[in-house]
Amino acid sequence: MGFIGSGSIGRTLARLAVGAGHQVVLSNSRGPETLVDTAEDLGPRASAATSEEAAAAGDIVVVTVPVSAFPNVPAAPLAGKTVIDTCNYGPERDGHIPELDSKPLTSSELLLRYVPDALLVKAFNNIFFKHLLSLARPAGAADRSYLPIAGDSAPAKAAVTEFIDSIGYSVVDAGTLADSWRQATGTPVWGTPYGAYSNEKGQPVGEDAIRAALATATR
Repeated sequence: MGFIGSGSIGRTLARLAVGAGHQVVLSNSRGPETLVDTAEDLGPRASAATSEEAAAAGDIVVVTVPVSAFPNVPAAPLAGKTVIDTCNYGPERDGHIPELDSKPLTSSELLLRYVPDALLVKAFNNIFFKHLLSLARPAGAADRSYLPIAGDSAPAKAAVTEFIDSIGYSVVDAGTLADSWRQATGTPVWGTPYGAYSNEKGQPVGEDAIRAALATATR
């Protein structure tokens, strides 16, 4: 697993991935030397590298950066790879991007313009990082939670589903990248089903609740 960006979601996913037996290569915009402590904390399955090296190293690569940083995501090493996009657009942080404000594009479709040969899957953008850590459950658990994913490549979706299963979650297929607005910031499936931020443990959410939340989204 390669990580381009190592913020709250990135570090949480890396921790879950290491716990599931995956090797992780972390990167950020400030350089690998700033991630040495994080990698050491995660243990021998984790290492720090540049963004280009992390992109090249991962069988699956997680892009977890501000939308304003999309132009800096290395495209060449992501060609042909399954890439998980966890990113949410926020004008207050990213500045206004007209195509996202007027909504002809989803943020994932915008990312695809910068990494056109990647097999992009939207995932993990709708859950608070503390809930992501605390709600992981083994396969078959009665209180296992579901996460929506969206993408245009069936093989990439299958690979991401397998990864998500390995770290303790089941999946609801939410459609194509063009459909991924249904899990964007402020939609019914974003954050709320898993509980309030003040409840750091969160609450498990089943398949039917996720499907209902996706279905009630409006654009």
